[in-house]
Amino acid sequence: MATMNPDDLEAQPSSLRHPGVDHVLPSASLKSLAHPLRVRIYDELSAYGPLTASGLAERLGESSGATSYHLRQLERAGLIREDTARGKGRERWWERVPGSIAIPDARSLPAGSAERLAVKLVEDEWFRSREQNFREFVAEGEAVFGPEWLDIATSDTINLRLTPEQLSALVADLDVVFMKFIDAYKRTPSPGSRPVQIHLNAFPLVRGEPTDESIPKEHR
Repeated sequence: MATMNPDDLEAQPSSLRHPGVDHVLPSASLKSLAHPLRVRIYDELSAYGPLTASGLAERLGESSGATSYHLRQLERAGLIREDTARGKGRERWWERVPGSIAIPDARSLPAGSAERLAVKLVEDEWFRSREQNFREFVAEGEAVFGPEWLDIATSDTINLRLTPEQLSALVADLDVVFMKFIDAYKRTPSPGSRPVQIHLNAFPLVRGEPTDESIPKEHR
């Protein structure tokens, strides 16, 4: 199976969503990632930083043999690499390769193809992980964090009526804010900082109907 050299991630084509920022995984790397435990391992390394196979096993409730095997597969795919600055003796620490990744747009792939099924599996695992992280915070956050964190953590739901152009403008403005903080703190976190995960979902509601142009604005 062809693999991606870790140095080649930023050489991959950019996503349409974030040109020049996100890089679309090539087919071989996508297929290597498309395993529930590998997605979970990749997410743990993304969110918490370098970990050992045994550390991952403890966090994920798996055997160290299983995490070691899947770490090697992720390394072959160019998605993670050994952190040689850590570890003693035979202990090996692993980190994700720096850079923002994207998966191909499923609509561009043939129905039933291995690539499309891989995209679906990775998407499903990412959604599951996001929901689990938020539920953990809601259920356990009060026992872990002080008011300096609890008072500023947020989960908002906002309902608007927008055109595709208006939604595109909103997302573009949000991206400007996100990139400001990514550029400032992604590679150089401040002392006392903790891993923080930000979820943004902006999408049209499937069961909604277009605004009727015949209804006066004051009655909408």
